[in-house]
This record gives sequence, structure tokens and C-alpha cells, in this order.
Amino acid sequence: MENKLWDYIQSVKNQSPLVHNITNFVVMNNTANALLAVGASPIMAHAKSEIKEMVAIANAVVINIGTLDEYWCESMLIAAEEAHRTNKTWILDPVGAGATSFRDEVLSKLLEFNPTIIRGNASEIIALAKANTTTTKGVDSTAESNEAINAAKYLVENYQSVVCISGATDIIIDENETYFVENGHPLMTKVTGLGCSASAIVGAFAGIFENKTESIVAAMLLLGIAGELSEKISNGPGSLQMNILDKLYNISKQEFFENVKVSKK
Repeated sequence: MENKLWDYIQSVKNQSPLVHNITNFVVMNNTANALLAVGASPIMAHAKSEIKEMVAIANAVVINIGTLDEYWCESMLIAAEEAHRTNKTWILDPVGAGATSFRDEVLSKLLEFNPTIIRGNASEIIALAKANTTTTKGVDSTAESNEAINAAKYLVENYQSVVCISGATDIIIDENETYFVENGHPLMTKVTGLGCSASAIVGAFAGIFENKTESIVAAMLLLGIAGELSEKISNGPGSLQMNILDKLYNISKQEFFENVKVSKK
């Protein structure tokens, strides 16, 4: 399994997939740099006049609702509809789901276009599935990732998506299998937008591989291991952010194999 996942990482570097991001202002630079570091090609474009053409040339589309406004919502819906119509891989990152009725309305419309992959923290996944009344605190998770498993299964069944729940343990769920990735470090939660980077990296991997579930596992392992290794040489969140970018770029096969923590249920 580890060999196969490492091959995924190398294939992204070799193929340089184009990832079209409609993402938020807070993380745009970080997201683009993370994609470049893993070998992908980022493009950030939200003008309604060019969305369909961008979707057509991209390997994957990543829609992140972090800093919503009415214009961007229209762009997101155009992109999601076009990706769905053309069977293009697209990833939904439901940042802050459940925080406001506006977010929930937009997410409800986006879900109509059956995201290939949904990646969020536990409370976002729960809110998205309306499984219970867990309160979303900003964009930080107020629920443990394992509490969202039932909510994720609901989304898998109803929208034919593969769901990735981020947390201390990342949980990837499809209709047949559940994977648990236990890599990462708590300091990563002190760097804004690493979850958004995760969604973008997932897009890069899923955009070129037919097995979406395994591609998510590879992407989450890569980021988690990069975070673990980078924390050891970082003085705080500022240097951690920089070191993670470097490690995404230069991680070795030995480093990957020695630190993989993944199991399947």
C-alpha cells in the first residue's frame, strides 16, 4: 500500500495537474504555494465570464466557501454545475458550514451538483449533513472527527461523494471502505488555511487518479507527514508554515515510508 501511495505522490510531480481554485482571500497565496510545492499547477479564477473555460482545461476544481460573497457564490455554482455536467473531478470545502444561514443555503445548492469529494473538519461535515446541532465555532472544529462518521456516511450515500473528515485523525470514507490517517501535529492548527491547502492538494491528486479514495489518502498522508517532520525543526507556527512548504517539495521516499500511519476498516 505504501509503495502505491508513494507512486501517487511522484505522479503528481511528474504530471503537474492543473487545479482550478475558487477559494478564499485568506488562504489564496498559501494554497497556490502548497500546490506548487507538491508539483501541481494552481490557478485562482472566479470571474463568471471565464469559469466554464477554466473548468474545461483543469484536471480538478476546488470550491472553498471561506470568504463568501454574492458574486463568488454565482461563480461557484457555475463551476460546480459545469464540473458535474462534464464529469470533472470537483472538491467541496464547506468552510464554516452551519455558522450562518447564508453559508448553508449556498452549500445546499452546491450539493445538488454532487461533489466528487467533500473535505472538511468534523463540525463542518456534521453541519453539512444536518446530522445534529453541533455548533461551528468560526472555522475551527468543535467536534471530534470520529463523531462525524455517521454524517459522512449520510453524505456518501446521498451525494455519491467520497468524504474526508480532517482532525487529529483524518478519516476518509467511501461507500465501501474507511481509512484512518494519523499523521500530523497539533501545531498545524495554529497555521491558518492548512485545511484549505489540504483540499487543494486533494484536488491535485484526485484530478489525475481514477481511485479517488486512495488519492485522498495519499494527499492527506503527504501533508500530515510534512507537518510532523516540519514541526521538529520549527520554532512556532510561522516557521512551521514555511517548513511545511519545503517538506512538501523535498520529502524523500524514506521519510514517507518511515512515518506513514494509515489503517483501513
